[in-house]
Amino acid sequence: MKREKIHGFLVNFEDSLKNTGIYYLQYDLNPGAARTFFEAARNESQAYFEDDHERRFTLIYNRSDGTYNLESN
Repeated sequence: MKREKIHGFLVNFEDSLKNTGIYYLQYDLNPGAARTFFEAARNESQAYFEDDHERRFTLIYNRSDGTYNLESN
């Protein structure tokens, strides 16, 4: 599992998601749009989203340490 800071949020993810979900959150979306997913995950424990290629992801908030996990659906 890797960890990277995206728009100020620490995200844990499998290496296979580096060029898909991580890239989408970090580079395809503007920071404000990406923040909405992080805020939704923090408020609801998780947030679902799709990238431009209709790949589905879940962003999960870890209350114990304030980080997020990104998973592919």
